[in-house]
Amino acid sequence: MPSSSASVSVFLLLLVSVLAPTFASDSDHKYQADEQVTLWVNKVGPYNNPQETYNYYSLPFCRPSANNVHKWGGLGEVLGGNELIDSEIAIKFLKNVDRNVICPLELDEAKVKHFKDAIESSYWFEFFMDDLPLWGFVGELHPDKNSENGKHVLYTHKNIVVKYNKDQIIHVNLTQDNPRPLEAGRTVDLTYSVQWIPTNVTFARRFDVYLDYPFFEHQIHWFSIFNSFMMVIFLTGLVSMILMRTLRNDYAKYAREDDDLESLERDVSEESGWKLVHGDVFRPASSLVLLSAVVGTGAQLALLVLLVILMAIVGTLYVGRGAIVTTFIVCYALTSFVSGYVSGGMYSRSGGKHWIKCMVLTASLFPFLCFGIGFLLNTIAIFYGSLAAIPFGTMVVVFVIWGFISFPLALLGTVVGRNWSGAPNNPCRVKTIPRPIPEKKWYLTPSVVSLMGGLLPFGSIFIEMYFVFTSFWNYKVKVVALDKNKAMKLLTLANSNQRGLIYETLNQTLKI
Repeated sequence: MPSSSASVSVFLLLLVSVLAPTFASDSDHKYQADEQVTLWVNKVGPYNNPQETYNYYSLPFCRPSANNVHKWGGLGEVLGGNELIDSEIAIKFLKNVDRNVICPLELDEAKVKHFKDAIESSYWFEFFMDDLPLWGFVGELHPDKNSENGKHVLYTHKNIVVKYNKDQIIHVNLTQDNPRPLEAGRTVDLTYSVQWIPTNVTFARRFDVYLDYPFFEHQIHWFSIFNSFMMVIFLTGLVSMILMRTLRNDYAKYAREDDDLESLERDVSEESGWKLVHGDVFRPASSLVLLSAVVGTGAQLALLVLLVILMAIVGTLYVGRGAIVTTFIVCYALTSFVSGYVSGGMYSRSGGKHWIKCMVLTASLFPFLCFGIGFLLNTIAIFYGSLAAIPFGTMVVVFVIWGFISFPLALLGTVVGRNWSGAPNNPCRVKTIPRPIPEKKWYLTPSVVSLMGGLLPFGSIFIEMYFVFTSFWNYKVKVVALDKNKAMKLLTLANSNQRGLIYETLNQTLKI
Protein backbone atom coordinates (compact mmCIF):
# COMPACT_ATOMS: atom_id res chain seq x y z
CA MET A 1 0.00 0.00 0.00
CA PRO A 2 2.74 2.54 0.79
CA SER A 3 4.44 1.81 -2.53
CA SER A 4 1.17 2.19 -4.47
CA SER A 5 0.33 5.49 -2.74
CA ALA A 6 3.84 6.73 -3.45
CA SER A 7 3.50 5.79 -7.13
CA VAL A 8 0.18 7.64 -7.32
CA SER A 9 1.76 10.72 -5.76
CA VAL A 10 4.64 10.60 -8.23
CA PHE A 11 2.19 10.22 -11.12
CA LEU A 12 0.16 13.22 -9.95
CA LEU A 13 3.31 15.28 -9.55
CA LEU A 14 4.41 14.42 -13.08
CA LEU A 15 0.92 15.20 -14.41
CA VAL A 16 0.93 18.62 -12.76
CA SER A 17 4.42 19.35 -14.06
CA VAL A 18 3.29 18.46 -17.59
CA LEU A 19 0.10 20.50 -17.45
CA ALA A 20 1.66 23.51 -15.72
CA PRO A 21 3.18 25.03 -18.90
CA THR A 22 -0.14 24.63 -20.67
CA PHE A 23 -1.99 26.87 -18.23
CA ALA A 24 0.95 29.12 -17.35
CA SER A 25 0.05 31.81 -19.87
CA ASP A 26 -3.52 32.02 -18.60
CA SER A 27 -2.54 32.24 -14.96
CA ASP A 28 0.56 34.46 -14.85
CA HIS A 29 0.26 36.15 -18.31
CA LYS A 30 3.76 35.08 -19.26
CA TYR A 31 4.61 33.57 -22.64
CA GLN A 32 7.54 31.86 -24.26
CA ALA A 33 8.70 32.61 -27.79
CA ASP A 34 6.43 31.07 -30.45
CA GLU A 35 3.89 30.09 -27.78
CA GLN A 36 0.26 30.18 -28.87
CA VAL A 37 -1.61 33.32 -27.82
CA THR A 38 -5.35 32.85 -27.80
CA LEU A 39 -7.58 35.46 -29.40
CA TRP A 40 -10.99 35.20 -27.76
CA VAL A 41 -14.11 36.46 -29.54
CA ASN A 42 -16.79 37.73 -27.18
CA LYS A 43 -19.86 39.57 -28.42
CA VAL A 44 -21.37 41.73 -31.11
CA GLY A 45 -24.21 44.22 -31.03
CA PRO A 46 -25.49 47.65 -32.14
CA TYR A 47 -23.27 50.57 -31.16
CA ASN A 48 -26.19 52.78 -30.10
CA ASN A 49 -27.52 50.14 -27.68
CA PRO A 50 -24.61 48.60 -25.76
CA GLN A 51 -26.96 46.46 -23.65
CA GLU A 52 -28.12 44.54 -26.73
CA THR A 53 -25.36 42.02 -27.32
CA TYR A 54 -25.23 38.68 -29.10
CA ASN A 55 -22.75 35.89 -29.60
CA TYR A 56 -20.05 36.87 -32.07
CA TYR A 57 -20.90 33.92 -34.28
CA SER A 58 -24.55 34.95 -34.46
CA LEU A 59 -23.29 36.82 -37.52
CA PRO A 60 -22.27 34.50 -40.39
CA PHE A 61 -18.53 34.75 -39.84
CA CYS A 62 -16.29 31.75 -40.34
CA ARG A 63 -16.93 29.45 -37.40
CA PRO A 64 -14.15 27.50 -35.66
CA SER A 65 -14.27 23.75 -35.19
CA ALA A 66 -17.10 22.08 -33.33
CA ASN A 67 -14.82 21.35 -30.35
CA ASN A 68 -13.75 24.97 -29.84
CA VAL A 69 -12.95 26.11 -26.32
CA HIS A 70 -15.31 28.32 -24.31
CA LYS A 71 -13.93 30.43 -21.50
CA TRP A 72 -16.35 31.11 -18.66
CA GLY A 73 -15.28 33.63 -16.09
CA GLY A 74 -16.64 34.40 -12.66
CA LEU A 75 -20.15 35.25 -11.57
CA GLY A 76 -19.88 38.91 -12.52
CA GLU A 77 -18.61 38.09 -16.00
CA VAL A 78 -21.54 35.77 -16.71
CA LEU A 79 -24.01 38.34 -15.40
CA GLY A 80 -22.35 40.95 -17.59
CA GLY A 81 -23.15 38.90 -20.71
CA ASN A 82 -19.64 37.72 -21.63
CA GLU A 83 -19.04 34.43 -23.42
CA LEU A 84 -15.49 34.03 -24.69
CA ILE A 85 -14.89 31.58 -27.53
CA ASP A 86 -11.52 30.57 -28.91
CA SER A 87 -11.24 32.01 -32.43
CA GLU A 88 -8.56 29.42 -33.28
CA ILE A 89 -6.58 32.08 -35.14
CA ALA A 90 -2.89 31.17 -35.20
CA ILE A 91 -1.07 33.87 -33.23
CA LYS A 92 2.39 33.08 -31.89
CA PHE A 93 4.15 35.16 -29.25
CA LEU A 94 6.75 37.52 -30.84
CA LYS A 95 6.03 36.13 -34.32
CA ASN A 96 4.90 38.72 -36.87
CA VAL A 97 2.29 37.76 -39.42
CA ASP A 98 2.14 39.71 -42.68
CA ARG A 99 -1.18 38.49 -43.99
CA ASN A 100 -2.78 35.14 -43.30
CA VAL A 101 -6.18 33.93 -44.39
CA ILE A 102 -8.58 33.11 -41.58
CA CYS A 103 -11.05 31.48 -43.95
CA PRO A 104 -12.81 32.08 -47.27
CA LEU A 105 -16.33 33.43 -46.65
CA GLU A 106 -18.92 32.41 -49.23
CA LEU A 107 -21.69 35.00 -49.39
CA ASP A 108 -25.25 34.00 -50.18
CA GLU A 109 -28.49 35.95 -49.96
CA ALA A 110 -29.10 35.12 -46.29
CA LYS A 111 -25.57 36.05 -45.20
CA VAL A 112 -25.60 39.27 -47.19
CA LYS A 113 -28.93 40.29 -45.66
CA HIS A 114 -27.64 39.47 -42.18
CA PHE A 115 -24.48 41.51 -42.66
CA LYS A 116 -26.37 44.44 -44.19
CA ASP A 117 -28.75 44.58 -41.22
CA ALA A 118 -25.76 44.57 -38.86
CA ILE A 119 -23.96 47.32 -40.77
CA GLU A 120 -27.07 49.52 -40.90
CA SER A 121 -27.32 49.17 -37.10
CA SER A 122 -23.59 50.01 -36.68
CA TYR A 123 -22.72 46.64 -35.16
CA TRP A 124 -19.48 46.52 -33.19
CA PHE A 125 -17.63 43.49 -31.83
CA GLU A 126 -15.32 42.78 -28.92
CA PHE A 127 -12.28 40.51 -28.77
CA PHE A 128 -9.93 39.69 -25.91
CA MET A 129 -6.26 38.85 -25.98
CA ASP A 130 -4.56 38.10 -22.67
CA ASP A 131 -7.54 39.75 -20.91
CA LEU A 132 -7.04 42.96 -22.93
CA PRO A 133 -10.05 44.09 -24.99
CA LEU A 134 -10.11 44.93 -28.69
CA TRP A 135 -13.02 46.62 -30.43
CA GLY A 136 -14.04 47.16 -34.03
CA PHE A 137 -16.95 47.59 -36.39
CA VAL A 138 -18.33 44.87 -38.64
CA GLY A 139 -18.50 47.18 -41.65
CA GLU A 140 -19.73 50.54 -42.79
CA LEU A 141 -22.10 52.18 -45.22
CA HIS A 142 -20.35 53.94 -48.10
CA PRO A 143 -22.17 56.60 -50.10
CA ASP A 144 -23.31 55.30 -53.48
CA LYS A 145 -24.47 57.48 -56.35
CA ASN A 146 -26.59 54.67 -57.77
CA SER A 147 -28.42 53.95 -54.53
CA GLU A 148 -30.10 56.17 -51.97
CA ASN A 149 -29.29 53.77 -49.15
CA GLY A 150 -25.55 53.62 -49.86
CA LYS A 151 -23.28 50.65 -50.43
CA HIS A 152 -22.63 48.13 -47.64
CA VAL A 153 -19.02 47.07 -47.25
CA LEU A 154 -17.56 44.44 -44.92
CA TYR A 155 -14.15 44.80 -43.31
CA THR A 156 -12.22 41.70 -44.31
CA HIS A 157 -8.78 42.38 -42.85
CA LYS A 158 -7.88 42.75 -39.19
CA ASN A 159 -4.52 44.21 -38.26
CA ILE A 160 -3.52 43.44 -34.67
CA VAL A 161 -0.69 45.42 -33.09
CA VAL A 162 0.66 43.91 -29.86
CA LYS A 163 3.09 45.69 -27.54
CA TYR A 164 5.11 43.50 -25.20
CA ASN A 165 7.58 43.87 -22.37
CA LYS A 166 9.90 40.87 -22.14
CA ASP A 167 7.56 37.87 -21.80
CA GLN A 168 4.30 39.73 -21.09
CA ILE A 169 1.72 41.41 -23.29
CA ILE A 170 1.20 45.07 -22.39
CA HIS A 171 -1.12 46.54 -24.99
CA VAL A 172 -3.17 45.39 -27.98
CA ASN A 173 -4.81 47.44 -30.71
CA LEU A 174 -7.03 46.46 -33.62
CA THR A 175 -7.47 48.30 -36.92
CA GLN A 176 -9.41 47.13 -39.95
CA ASP A 177 -9.15 47.75 -43.67
CA ASN A 178 -9.72 46.13 -47.06
CA PRO A 179 -13.49 46.78 -47.16
CA ARG A 180 -15.34 44.57 -49.64
CA PRO A 181 -18.86 45.15 -51.03
CA LEU A 182 -21.50 42.66 -49.96
CA GLU A 183 -22.71 40.82 -53.04
CA ALA A 184 -24.38 37.43 -53.05
CA GLY A 185 -22.55 34.69 -54.92
CA ARG A 186 -19.00 35.96 -54.37
CA THR A 187 -16.32 34.71 -51.99
CA VAL A 188 -14.19 37.01 -49.86
CA ASP A 189 -11.12 36.07 -47.86
CA LEU A 190 -11.10 37.11 -44.20
CA THR A 191 -7.47 37.86 -43.35
CA TYR A 192 -5.43 39.06 -40.42
CA SER A 193 -1.95 40.35 -39.65
CA VAL A 194 -0.04 40.58 -36.39
CA GLN A 195 2.75 42.99 -35.49
CA TRP A 196 4.77 42.76 -32.26
CA ILE A 197 6.35 45.96 -30.89
CA PRO A 198 8.51 46.18 -27.72
CA THR A 199 7.61 48.72 -25.03
CA ASN A 200 8.97 49.86 -21.67
CA VAL A 201 5.57 50.02 -19.98
CA THR A 202 5.38 47.65 -17.04
CA PHE A 203 2.77 44.95 -16.70
CA ALA A 204 1.27 46.60 -13.61
CA ARG A 205 0.44 49.73 -15.63
CA ARG A 206 -0.86 48.12 -18.79
CA PHE A 207 -4.47 49.13 -18.05
CA ASP A 208 -3.56 52.81 -17.72
CA VAL A 209 -4.10 53.26 -21.44
CA TYR A 210 -7.79 52.38 -21.01
CA LEU A 211 -8.21 54.99 -18.28
CA ASP A 212 -7.53 57.64 -20.95
CA TYR A 213 -5.65 60.15 -18.81
CA PRO A 214 -5.11 62.67 -21.67
CA PHE A 215 -8.85 62.84 -22.12
CA PHE A 216 -9.33 64.03 -18.51
CA GLU A 217 -6.36 66.39 -18.52
CA HIS A 218 -8.45 69.50 -17.82
CA GLN A 219 -8.53 70.72 -14.26
CA ILE A 220 -11.74 70.50 -12.30
CA HIS A 221 -12.91 73.51 -10.33
CA TRP A 222 -12.20 71.81 -7.03
CA PHE A 223 -12.32 75.06 -5.10
CA SER A 224 -15.82 75.82 -6.39
CA ILE A 225 -17.03 72.34 -5.47
CA PHE A 226 -15.40 72.52 -2.04
CA ASN A 227 -16.88 75.96 -1.46
CA SER A 228 -20.39 74.77 -2.33
CA PHE A 229 -19.96 71.67 -0.20
CA MET A 230 -18.82 73.63 2.83
CA MET A 231 -21.63 76.15 2.37
CA VAL A 232 -24.20 73.36 2.41
CA ILE A 233 -22.65 71.86 5.54
CA PHE A 234 -22.57 75.26 7.26
CA LEU A 235 -26.22 76.05 6.48
CA THR A 236 -27.33 72.56 7.48
CA GLY A 237 -25.47 72.79 10.79
CA LEU A 238 -26.88 76.25 11.50
CA VAL A 239 -30.47 75.20 10.86
CA SER A 240 -29.97 71.99 12.84
CA MET A 241 -28.56 73.88 15.81
CA ILE A 242 -31.53 76.28 15.86
CA LEU A 243 -34.04 73.45 15.58
CA MET A 244 -32.38 71.36 18.27
CA ARG A 245 -32.32 74.26 20.74
CA THR A 246 -36.01 74.86 20.11
CA LEU A 247 -36.99 71.22 20.23
CA ARG A 248 -34.99 70.55 23.39
CA ASN A 249 -37.20 72.95 25.33
CA ASP A 250 -40.34 71.42 23.81
CA TYR A 251 -39.18 67.92 24.70
CA ALA A 252 -38.54 68.98 28.29
CA LYS A 253 -42.02 70.49 28.52
CA TYR A 254 -43.77 67.45 27.08
CA ALA A 255 -41.87 65.18 29.46
CA ARG A 256 -43.64 66.95 32.38
CA GLU A 257 -47.11 66.53 30.88
CA ASP A 258 -48.17 63.80 33.30
CA ASP A 259 -47.06 65.78 36.37
CA ASP A 260 -48.24 69.27 35.46
CA LEU A 261 -51.58 69.10 33.66
CA GLU A 262 -52.52 72.67 34.61
CA SER A 263 -49.45 74.18 32.91
CA LEU A 264 -50.12 71.95 29.92
CA GLU A 265 -53.67 73.27 29.51
CA ARG A 266 -52.33 76.78 29.90
CA ASP A 267 -49.79 76.29 27.09
CA VAL A 268 -52.16 74.59 24.65
CA SER A 269 -53.43 77.89 23.32
CA GLU A 270 -49.86 79.00 22.57
CA GLU A 271 -48.93 75.93 20.50
CA SER A 272 -48.64 76.11 16.75
CA GLY A 273 -47.24 74.05 13.92
CA TRP A 274 -46.04 70.56 14.71
CA LYS A 275 -46.59 71.11 18.43
CA LEU A 276 -50.32 70.63 17.88
CA VAL A 277 -49.69 67.05 16.77
CA HIS A 278 -46.79 66.19 19.07
CA GLY A 279 -48.81 63.39 20.60
CA ASP A 280 -49.18 61.71 17.19
CA VAL A 281 -45.74 62.31 15.68
CA PHE A 282 -44.22 59.08 16.99
CA ARG A 283 -47.30 56.93 16.49
CA PRO A 284 -46.42 53.65 14.69
CA ALA A 285 -47.07 53.75 10.94
CA SER A 286 -50.00 51.83 9.50
CA SER A 287 -47.61 49.69 7.39
CA LEU A 288 -44.87 49.37 9.98
CA VAL A 289 -43.47 46.12 8.57
CA LEU A 290 -43.03 47.58 5.09
CA LEU A 291 -41.62 50.86 6.42
CA SER A 292 -39.06 49.07 8.59
CA ALA A 293 -38.03 46.84 5.70
CA VAL A 294 -37.59 49.79 3.34
CA VAL A 295 -35.54 51.76 5.89
CA GLY A 296 -33.32 48.75 6.62
CA THR A 297 -32.81 48.04 2.90
CA GLY A 298 -31.95 51.69 2.29
CA ALA A 299 -29.31 51.63 5.02
CA GLN A 300 -27.81 48.48 3.54
CA LEU A 301 -27.72 49.89 0.00
CA ALA A 302 -26.11 53.12 1.22
CA LEU A 303 -23.37 51.13 2.97
CA LEU A 304 -23.06 48.87 -0.09
CA VAL A 305 -22.42 51.79 -2.47
CA LEU A 306 -19.90 53.27 -0.05
CA LEU A 307 -17.99 49.98 0.23
CA VAL A 308 -17.87 49.44 -3.54
CA ILE A 309 -16.65 53.00 -4.13
CA LEU A 310 -13.91 52.56 -1.51
CA MET A 311 -12.87 49.21 -2.99
CA ALA A 312 -12.81 50.73 -6.47
CA ILE A 313 -10.58 53.54 -5.17
CA VAL A 314 -8.06 51.34 -3.37
CA GLY A 315 -8.24 48.41 -5.82
CA THR A 316 -8.28 47.76 -9.56
CA LEU A 317 -11.79 46.48 -10.16
CA TYR A 318 -11.68 47.72 -13.76
CA VAL A 319 -9.04 45.14 -14.63
CA GLY A 320 -11.17 42.02 -14.33
CA ARG A 321 -14.25 41.44 -16.45
CA GLY A 322 -17.33 41.54 -14.24
CA ALA A 323 -15.30 42.33 -11.11
CA ILE A 324 -17.56 45.24 -10.14
CA VAL A 325 -20.72 43.13 -10.48
CA THR A 326 -19.18 40.37 -8.40
CA THR A 327 -18.12 42.92 -5.78
CA PHE A 328 -21.66 44.28 -5.61
CA ILE A 329 -23.16 40.83 -5.06
CA VAL A 330 -20.63 39.77 -2.42
CA CYS A 331 -20.82 43.09 -0.56
CA TYR A 332 -24.62 43.00 -0.64
CA ALA A 333 -24.65 39.53 0.89
CA LEU A 334 -22.17 40.52 3.60
CA THR A 335 -23.97 43.77 4.48
CA SER A 336 -27.33 42.07 5.00
CA PHE A 337 -26.64 42.21 8.73
CA VAL A 338 -27.02 46.00 8.56
CA SER A 339 -30.47 45.85 6.97
CA GLY A 340 -31.68 43.37 9.57
CA TYR A 341 -30.23 45.41 12.43
CA VAL A 342 -31.77 48.71 11.29
CA SER A 343 -35.18 47.29 10.39
CA GLY A 344 -35.38 45.06 13.48
CA GLY A 345 -34.48 47.91 15.82
CA MET A 346 -36.94 50.32 14.21
CA TYR A 347 -39.74 47.74 14.22
CA SER A 348 -39.15 46.89 17.87
CA ARG A 349 -38.94 50.55 18.96
CA SER A 350 -42.30 51.19 17.31
CA GLY A 351 -43.95 48.39 19.26
CA GLY A 352 -44.13 45.79 16.49
CA LYS A 353 -44.99 42.23 17.45
CA HIS A 354 -44.48 40.27 14.22
CA TRP A 355 -40.71 40.57 13.97
CA ILE A 356 -40.30 37.38 11.91
CA LYS A 357 -42.51 38.86 9.20
CA CYS A 358 -40.41 42.02 9.28
CA MET A 359 -37.21 40.00 9.04
CA VAL A 360 -38.39 37.95 6.04
CA LEU A 361 -39.61 41.04 4.19
CA THR A 362 -36.36 42.89 4.87
CA ALA A 363 -34.23 40.01 3.60
CA SER A 364 -36.33 39.41 0.48
CA LEU A 365 -37.71 42.81 -0.54
CA PHE A 366 -34.83 44.08 -2.68
CA PRO A 367 -33.54 40.67 -3.95
CA PHE A 368 -36.97 39.48 -5.07
CA LEU A 369 -37.71 42.85 -6.66
CA CYS A 370 -34.49 42.55 -8.65
CA PHE A 371 -35.32 38.92 -9.41
CA GLY A 372 -38.73 39.88 -10.79
CA ILE A 373 -37.30 42.56 -13.05
CA GLY A 374 -34.42 40.29 -14.05
CA PHE A 375 -36.78 37.41 -14.83
CA LEU A 376 -38.79 39.61 -17.20
CA LEU A 377 -35.67 40.95 -18.92
CA ASN A 378 -34.15 37.47 -19.02
CA THR A 379 -37.23 36.09 -20.76
CA ILE A 380 -36.96 38.79 -23.43
CA ALA A 381 -33.20 38.17 -23.79
CA ILE A 382 -33.72 34.42 -24.23
CA PHE A 383 -36.43 35.08 -26.82
CA TYR A 384 -34.06 37.22 -28.89
CA GLY A 385 -31.01 35.04 -28.25
CA SER A 386 -29.04 37.79 -26.52
CA LEU A 387 -25.92 37.22 -24.44
CA ALA A 388 -27.60 39.23 -21.69
CA ALA A 389 -29.64 36.11 -20.87
CA ILE A 390 -28.55 34.70 -17.50
CA PRO A 391 -27.96 30.92 -17.48
CA PHE A 392 -29.95 28.79 -15.08
CA GLY A 393 -26.81 27.72 -13.22
CA THR A 394 -25.91 31.34 -12.50
CA MET A 395 -29.40 31.92 -11.12
CA VAL A 396 -28.91 28.97 -8.78
CA VAL A 397 -25.56 30.37 -7.60
CA VAL A 398 -27.10 33.76 -6.84
CA PHE A 399 -29.99 32.12 -5.01
CA VAL A 400 -27.56 30.02 -2.95
CA ILE A 401 -25.62 33.16 -2.00
CA TRP A 402 -28.85 34.80 -0.87
CA GLY A 403 -30.15 31.71 0.96
CA PHE A 404 -26.97 30.74 2.80
CA ILE A 405 -25.26 34.11 3.37
CA SER A 406 -27.63 37.04 2.98
CA PHE A 407 -30.70 35.56 4.66
CA PRO A 408 -28.92 34.22 7.78
CA LEU A 409 -27.10 37.54 8.24
CA ALA A 410 -30.40 39.42 7.95
CA LEU A 411 -31.90 37.09 10.56
CA LEU A 412 -28.95 37.65 12.88
CA GLY A 413 -29.13 41.40 12.37
CA THR A 414 -32.85 41.46 13.15
CA VAL A 415 -32.35 39.55 16.41
CA VAL A 416 -29.46 41.80 17.46
CA GLY A 417 -31.34 44.94 16.47
CA ARG A 418 -34.52 44.17 18.37
CA ASN A 419 -32.58 43.19 21.49
CA TRP A 420 -29.94 45.93 21.52
CA SER A 421 -31.67 48.94 19.96
CA GLY A 422 -35.32 47.95 20.23
CA ALA A 423 -36.23 49.85 23.40
CA PRO A 424 -38.63 52.76 22.77
CA ASN A 425 -36.94 56.13 23.20
CA ASN A 426 -39.57 58.56 21.95
CA PRO A 427 -39.05 62.10 23.33
CA CYS A 428 -42.82 62.71 23.34
CA ARG A 429 -45.67 60.67 24.81
CA VAL A 430 -47.94 59.12 22.19
CA LYS A 431 -51.63 59.82 22.79
CA THR A 432 -54.01 56.92 23.01
CA ILE A 433 -56.65 58.43 20.76
CA PRO A 434 -55.32 59.56 17.36
CA ARG A 435 -55.91 63.19 16.48
CA PRO A 436 -58.25 63.62 13.49
CA ILE A 437 -56.39 64.83 10.39
CA PRO A 438 -58.12 67.75 8.66
CA GLU A 439 -58.58 68.03 4.93
CA LYS A 440 -55.45 69.20 3.13
CA LYS A 441 -55.28 71.59 0.23
CA TRP A 442 -54.11 70.31 -3.13
CA TYR A 443 -50.63 71.78 -2.80
CA LEU A 444 -50.09 69.92 0.50
CA THR A 445 -50.81 66.45 -0.90
CA PRO A 446 -47.91 63.95 -0.71
CA SER A 447 -47.33 63.93 -4.48
CA VAL A 448 -46.96 67.70 -4.75
CA VAL A 449 -44.90 67.96 -1.55
CA SER A 450 -42.55 65.22 -2.81
CA LEU A 451 -41.97 67.03 -6.09
CA MET A 452 -41.50 70.43 -4.52
CA GLY A 453 -39.31 69.06 -1.72
CA GLY A 454 -36.90 67.43 -4.16
CA LEU A 455 -36.80 70.31 -6.63
CA LEU A 456 -34.24 72.40 -4.73
CA PRO A 457 -31.75 69.55 -4.03
CA PHE A 458 -32.07 68.32 -7.61
CA GLY A 459 -31.43 71.79 -8.99
CA SER A 460 -28.34 72.36 -6.88
CA ILE A 461 -26.90 68.90 -7.64
CA PHE A 462 -27.67 69.25 -11.36
CA ILE A 463 -25.87 72.57 -11.61
CA GLU A 464 -22.80 71.24 -9.79
CA MET A 465 -22.67 68.09 -11.93
CA TYR A 466 -23.04 70.19 -15.08
CA PHE A 467 -19.92 72.15 -14.24
CA VAL A 468 -18.05 69.01 -13.18
CA PHE A 469 -18.70 67.18 -16.46
CA THR A 470 -18.06 70.34 -18.45
CA SER A 471 -14.62 70.46 -16.83
CA PHE A 472 -14.12 66.77 -17.64
CA TRP A 473 -15.06 66.79 -21.31
CA ASN A 474 -14.42 70.47 -22.13
CA TYR A 475 -17.26 70.37 -24.68
CA LYS A 476 -15.47 67.64 -26.64
CA VAL A 477 -18.68 65.64 -26.87
CA LYS A 478 -20.05 68.31 -29.25
CA VAL A 479 -17.24 67.61 -31.71
CA VAL A 480 -18.25 63.97 -31.95
CA ALA A 481 -21.88 64.91 -32.51
CA LEU A 482 -21.01 67.20 -35.46
CA ASP A 483 -19.51 64.38 -37.52
CA LYS A 484 -21.13 61.32 -36.02
CA ASN A 485 -20.20 58.56 -38.45
CA LYS A 486 -16.54 59.40 -38.92
CA ALA A 487 -15.88 60.43 -35.35
CA MET A 488 -17.65 57.37 -33.93
CA LYS A 489 -15.59 54.97 -36.01
CA LEU A 490 -12.34 56.84 -35.45
CA LEU A 491 -12.79 57.01 -31.68
CA THR A 492 -13.77 53.35 -31.45
CA LEU A 493 -11.04 51.94 -33.64
CA ALA A 494 -8.25 54.16 -32.34
CA ASN A 495 -6.36 53.57 -29.15
CA SER A 496 -6.30 56.15 -26.39
CA ASN A 497 -3.01 57.68 -27.59
CA GLN A 498 -4.56 58.40 -30.98
CA ARG A 499 -7.78 59.91 -29.62
CA GLY A 500 -6.14 63.18 -28.61
CA LEU A 501 -4.83 63.62 -32.16
CA ILE A 502 -8.28 62.83 -33.56
CA TYR A 503 -9.88 65.41 -31.31
CA GLU A 504 -7.37 68.07 -32.36
CA THR A 505 -7.87 67.22 -36.04
CA LEU A 506 -11.63 67.51 -35.73
CA ASN A 507 -11.25 70.79 -33.87
CA GLN A 508 -9.12 72.25 -36.66
CA THR A 509 -11.22 70.80 -39.48
CA LEU A 510 -14.58 71.84 -38.10
CA LYS A 511 -13.17 75.08 -36.63
CA ILE A 512 -14.73 74.57 -33.19
